[in-house]
Amino acid sequence: MPVKRDYYEVLGVSREAGDEEIKSAFRKLAFKYHPDHNHESGAEGKFKELNEAYECLSDRDKRSNYDRIGHNGASGEFFGQNFDGATFSGLGDIFDAFFGGATATGRQAPSRGDDLSYKISITLAEAAFGAEKEISIPRVEYCSACQGLGAAPNTQPERCPECDGRGQIQRIQQSIFGRFANVTICPRCRGEGSIIKNPCPKCRGTGKEKNTRKILVKIPAGVDDNSRLRLSGEGDVGARGAGAGDLYVSLSVAKHELFTREGDDIYYELSLNIAKATLGTEAEIPTLEDKTKLRIPPGTQTGQVFRLKHKGVPHLNGHGRGDQFITAKVVTPETLTAQQKRIFEELEKTLK
Repeated sequence: MPVKRDYYEVLGVSREAGDEEIKSAFRKLAFKYHPDHNHESGAEGKFKELNEAYECLSDRDKRSNYDRIGHNGASGEFFGQNFDGATFSGLGDIFDAFFGGATATGRQAPSRGDDLSYKISITLAEAAFGAEKEISIPRVEYCSACQGLGAAPNTQPERCPECDGRGQIQRIQQSIFGRFANVTICPRCRGEGSIIKNPCPKCRGTGKEKNTRKILVKIPAGVDDNSRLRLSGEGDVGARGAGAGDLYVSLSVAKHELFTREGDDIYYELSLNIAKATLGTEAEIPTLEDKTKLRIPPGTQTGQVFRLKHKGVPHLNGHGRGDQFITAKVVTPETLTAQQKRIFEELEKTLK
């Protein structure tokens, strides 16, 4: 068998140490080596050794015997023994006695309502300039018959006799470290603090019902695909008057037949026949709002880019807006009439 260390050495105190010094040393080391707190190898063994040393030195008779004849004078095992009226069944109990004390007497805080989500599809123009959309959302609301009380009409919930309306049960426990209050949720009212003897027939005492509600969603100018709006308090109602959850609206911007978007800028591809690209022209360009004229210079090549300032998407929650970029695409004819072919043949003779 391994040789036991001196109990005073285990606790790190002198043989003249008083009860308070021994208790203080034990509490400090017990916290350091408790297996729920210290996962190092050997911590549990040190914790048991500390418990055994303290069990002996904290008892006046056992300490006296130990001082006279050593370990043979200390009888009994630590676990399962009674110390000043506190019984510990394992490592977890002493840790609870250390840190599990509570003195709260208030009722359990009611829980906030659940958040909800909804998805809306909008056009590029609606994303750029904002819009209003009416949606129908199913959500949990307070019962219209009992206004959320859960009790039948003309009746009221009654104070729970088990916890006297506190929603919690408090039991005082005595331990080697003093008196501790163990607070648990009242099993009868489940933390509500009140009981319902005559439940509302419509909601069966829950105080809630499912309804479909129409909500107007205001979409700000400048939103983009996958943007998300938060409507505070438009989710499910909470318990016992607690705040309602929020409604999160996700936006899906549909593809546009003419434009593509990058940030707050939009892009448009302008097709030009070879004659207009060569000679230059004035083209009518569609924008998000209307149409505008754009001068195309002679000799325009495929890929050449022109810019219309401030014709893009307005900046979200800010001033100004993006631009519109026009990319030229020179289109070569695939078929020609006899006359067109002769013209191109004559032209080809004059070109380098």
